[in-house]
Amino acid sequence: MSALAGAVAAVVALVAYLIPPTPPPQPPSDAVVTTPAPRPSSPDPVTTRPAPPAPRPSPESSEPQPPAPSPTRVVPVVSPPVSAVRPGGCDETETALTAYRRNAGTTRSGQAAAARQTYLDLMGAVLDAQGAVGATISRLAAEFQELNFRLTGMTGGDPNQVITDINTDLAELRRLCGSG
Repeated sequence: MSALAGAVAAVVALVAYLIPPTPPPQPPSDAVVTTPAPRPSSPDPVTTRPAPPAPRPSPESSEPQPPAPSPTRVVPVVSPPVSAVRPGGCDETETALTAYRRNAGTTRSGQAAAARQTYLDLMGAVLDAQGAVGATISRLAAEFQELNFRLTGMTGGDPNQVITDINTDLAELRRLCGSG
């Protein structure tokens, strides 16, 4: 019977050790924790009694008890504001369009080569995009391919019509990506 009682005591001690103690109530975060001011010494002699000894753990509990937490002032942690995450494909598309503006030049052949490279870059950007952003990037890629075809003479038509479509889809993409 004593072996059973010893086993039960060991289980109770283990459970008491593993369950975290309930934390003391914390003051509101904007409150300042104060400590009591020391009492002024009086001329009357006061006898002080020594503090009672701390209770010792029972012999059944061989596990050390964690020290009690000391009261401290709670300082709120202010995290930096999180910037909004742009949808996938937006940054790559913006990079491709900036490269087009930089590389297009003034000749038809230069503009056609820049349109072809932009088409290829947009096809890569659409891989990261989803939903309406992905659909708009796909339309832009097709329009840059059409612009390349018109500028090189592979198809007939006015390249300025395609540029109008590109500008319309670009405005929609900027709205979707949150860049104004």
